[in-house]
Parts: sequence; structure tokens; C-alpha cells
Amino acid sequence: MQNIPTVTKNLLIINILVFIATYVLNGLNIDLNNIFSLHFFLASDFRIWQLVTYMFMHGGVMHILMNMFMLWMFGMVVENVWGPKKFLFYYMVCGIGAGLCQELAQYGAYVYDGLAQYNSIRISTDLVVPMETYLNMMTTVGASGAIYAVLLAFGMLFPEERMFIIPIPIPIKAKWIVLGSVGVELFSALGTSNDGVAHLAHLGGMLFGFLLIRYWKKHPYSGYGDFGMNKGQQFFDKMRNSWEQRSGHSSNASTEHKKSNWSDFSHQKSTQKDTDWDYNARKHAEQAEIDRILDKIRKSGYDSLTKEEKQKLFDSSKHN
Repeated sequence: MQNIPTVTKNLLIINILVFIATYVLNGLNIDLNNIFSLHFFLASDFRIWQLVTYMFMHGGVMHILMNMFMLWMFGMVVENVWGPKKFLFYYMVCGIGAGLCQELAQYGAYVYDGLAQYNSIRISTDLVVPMETYLNMMTTVGASGAIYAVLLAFGMLFPEERMFIIPIPIPIKAKWIVLGSVGVELFSALGTSNDGVAHLAHLGGMLFGFLLIRYWKKHPYSGYGDFGMNKGQQFFDKMRNSWEQRSGHSSNASTEHKKSNWSDFSHQKSTQKDTDWDYNARKHAEQAEIDRILDKIRKSGYDSLTKEEKQKLFDSSKHN
């Protein structure tokens, strides 16, 4: 927990505490879901602040576990890139936007079904409820809209990063995971499965996230700074360096450093003796090799490099 950035950590804690409180108070006949869930705006129990509170309510153990896992996995990366203030603003705006999209979708269904002309509605073969009661049953809970927006931000920051998605046995680039998520949610929203999942809220959160990111990219000096692509790449570079050090790839760092220093000294001495033509030819060959390594990273990722290629890239960055 100490390595999780501030906002992501506090969001995790608040969601878990609210979930526990919901079950504890439910035993005392206090229904927090009825108070803090997002009700349909035409229902008598709707309150404007529910557009915020519904993000901290969840419908079950698997619901909160999945949401918190995604928040931890993607939120900590995006927050480390953007910083706590910008990340919290993005999370809340997208969560509220997801709620607004869900309200719009519910209103569309309300109009399409012509519910305004009825005083009651049959919800099962032997149960008829007043329309007011039915409208109050149309509630939305969960942080999924905001978290799907965080997933989108991760995919736009690191489109080429490869990830494993259970049960698929091969790594998939983040950009394809995002596009696949959009496709699945859109297909589910247009389907007739009636699975009780607010798919349009998920899409709404991603829509608001996309619009916000586009705005930041076009207006890099408007309040929250630029999109953070360069900072994001630096973040992943630090992660890779840290991983290499922990896994022993840099265990001979001091030896390599000494070799590198001697190599630099020898290189400088030989350069003084070489003609300009020889020096330029050697530099051209070295640059061609670096270009080949960078092209390999773009196609297959950093982890595909051999130990020698990583060392060449490291030595080149020191010379530059």
C-alpha cells in the first residue's frame, strides 16, 4: 500500500469502507444503496449529489473486487504520470459524466417504452407496482464508469505496452485492449441481454475521458498541463530499470561501469588518431545499430532486446 499513490490509495480505502458500511448498516435496516445510489432523475428519490456518491457504492463482492483491481492496476500508473490533482479531477469528471450518460440512456428507454402514460407497471407475472415505485427502482451503482476512463487514459498514454488478459495466453497491446473494451461494451449495450450492467455508463465514462484528454492535448497550458506522454515514457523506463536491478540484470553494474569508462577512454584515444572520414564512418555505423534497436523496441517492446542490445542503448544514451 505504501507504493500506491495518494489518490488511488484513498479511493481504494473509501470504496472498501463504504462497501463494508453498506453491509453492516443493512443489518440495522439502513439502506445506504437507496440513499447514495444514482436514481433515475424523474424518480422521487433522485438527488443531484448522487451523481458523485454512486461511484462509491457497489452491488456485490465480485463487483467491487473487479473495480478495485482495475483501479489499482491502471490508476496507480496514470496518477504517477499525471500527478494526484489532475488524476482526481479526471476520475471525478469521468465518473459524473458516466452517470449523466446512464441517466440519458434511462430516459431514452422511458420515452421509447411510453412509460409516461402508465400509472403502474407489471414487473412479473404476479407483481404490479406503482410507476413511482418502479422509477425509484432504476438505480445505478459502481465506479466502473470512472475506471473505464482510467483504462482509456492508460491505453492512450502507453498504446504499445503489452499486457496479459486472463485467459488469453499471449500479451496484447494496451491500445487493442481499450478498443476491444469499447467494442464489447457497445455490443452489450445494443444487445437485449438485460444483464443488469450499465454498459452505457462505461462507454460514457470513456467518452468523457477521451474528450478531456483531447482537450488537454490541444491546450497543454490550460490548468492541468500537457497530456503527459513524455513523462509517461519516463515512468515506464524507471520501472524497467528498477525491475532489471531487482532481477539481477544489473548485478555487475560496477564492473560494466569500469569497462564502459575504459572503453570511453580507448575510444577517445583512437578518435584522436583516426581521420575525420574514419570517425564519421564509425559514428554512422553506431547510429545505424541504435536505430535498429529502437525499431525493434517499437515493433516488439523493450523486453525483446538482448542483454547486449540493452547495454548498447544504455551506452548510447550516456554519450548523447
